[in-house]
Amino acid sequence: MVGKGSTDHLLSDSEVQSLIAEGLDPAKFQHQRILVIIPDGTRSAPIPLMFRLLYEHLGKHVLRLDYLIALGTHRAMTDEAIEKLVGVSKEERANTYPKSEVYNHAWDDSEQLKVVGVISSQTMRDLTEGLVTVETPINLNKMIDDYDQLLICGPVFPHEVAGFSGGAKYLFPGIAGHEIIDSTHWLGALSTSYDTIGVKDTAVRRVLHEGAKFVTEKKPVSSLKMVLKGKDLYGLYIGDVVESWEAASDLSAELNIVYKDKPFKSVLSIPSTMYEDLWTAAKAMYKTEPVIADGGEVIIYAPHLKEVSLVHGEEIKSVGYHCRDYFLGQWETFKDVHWTTLAHSTHVKGKGTYLAGVETPRIQVTLATQIPEGVCKLINLGYRDPASINIEDWRNKEAEGKLLVERAGEVLYRVRN
Repeated sequence: MVGKGSTDHLLSDSEVQSLIAEGLDPAKFQHQRILVIIPDGTRSAPIPLMFRLLYEHLGKHVLRLDYLIALGTHRAMTDEAIEKLVGVSKEERANTYPKSEVYNHAWDDSEQLKVVGVISSQTMRDLTEGLVTVETPINLNKMIDDYDQLLICGPVFPHEVAGFSGGAKYLFPGIAGHEIIDSTHWLGALSTSYDTIGVKDTAVRRVLHEGAKFVTEKKPVSSLKMVLKGKDLYGLYIGDVVESWEAASDLSAELNIVYKDKPFKSVLSIPSTMYEDLWTAAKAMYKTEPVIADGGEVIIYAPHLKEVSLVHGEEIKSVGYHCRDYFLGQWETFKDVHWTTLAHSTHVKGKGTYLAGVETPRIQVTLATQIPEGVCKLINLGYRDPASINIEDWRNKEAEGKLLVERAGEVLYRVRN
C-alpha cells in the first residue's frame, strides 16, 4: 500500500499526483479496461481532481477508463449533476477524455445485475453473531464483467450502517442489488446506528469484506481511499481494498469525530445542501445522536428539503419512523417491507423501547424543512416551521445545553468517555 495522511497537513495536488504515480504502476494497466467506482454527489470528495489525474496517469496506457457511480439505492444522477461530480461536461469528456464515460448504477434494474456469489446462512450467522441468518445472494452490476480491473475511489467517513464508509461498501450497497443491501442495512439497524457509527470492526463490515471476496478472487481490485475534513483532503491511501480502508478509517477517526464533555438537551443540526431529501440529509441526525442527552431533541434544520425520499418516499410514508424495537415487536407485520427502508426508519428515529404496545424513543427528532407538518405527523417525526428558527439561539450556547452543528452529515459527535 502507498499512502500519506496526517491531521495537520493538507495534501496538495502535486502530492496526490505523486501518490497516484507511486501506487498505480502503468505497466499493470497496459491495454486493460478499467472501471473506477466513485461516489455520487452526497459525499464530499475531490472527484474532479481524481478524474483528471487518473486520466493523465493511465489514459495513454489503458483501453478504457470508465466510471460507475456507486448510487446504492439513491436516484440516478442527471447529466448536469455528473458534470458537477467529475468537473467536466459530457462534451468535454468526449473531446479531452475520450476513453472515459460515466455511468449510473441502478439497484432495482434486474437487467443490470448478476449474482456473483452467495453468503450462506451459516456464514451470515457466524459473521453477525446470530443477528442475521438469511442466505444472502451477492448481486452486483454486471458491468464489472466488461472490465479487467476495478478501482474503488472515494472518501472514508464515520457511517451509521458500516461504522466507517468506503472500501468494500462501494460494492455493497454501491453497485449492488437489493438482497445484500437489505441484509447489511437491517444488520446495521439491529446493531443500532448509535452503537455502530465510528466503529471499525462491525458486523456489517465483516459481511462486506466477505462479500468482496467474490469479486477480488476473480479480478484485481484496488482502492484509492481519501480522508477529508470538510472539503479539505488530508489523506490518500492506495492499494489493497481492506488495507487502504483500514488506514483511511484510522485517520478519519481522528479528523471526523468530535468529542464533547457532556451531552446536550438541544441540538440544531444543519445538513449540507448536497443532500436532496431526508433519506440522505438524515445523516444530520445519525452523526449527532450520540451527543444528545436522554430526553433531548435534535432539530434537522434544512429549509431546502422538500422530500422525505426521492426513491423510497411512499414506502417510508406507509411505515413511518420508529425505533428498532417497534419493528421487532411486530415483526410479522413488517418483515416483508424492504429491510433497507426499515433500517433507515430506525436510524432516523434513534434508540428507544417498545413495551406493552407503547413506543418510547430515547430522543425527539424534529424536522424544520419544507416537508409539511401533516407529513411529519404521518411519518412520526416532530415538525417546526423553519422560519421560527434563529440559528443564533444555538450558537455558542453549549453551557446552556445547546449545540449548533453546521454542514452536518460527515462529522460524528460523541460524549467523551
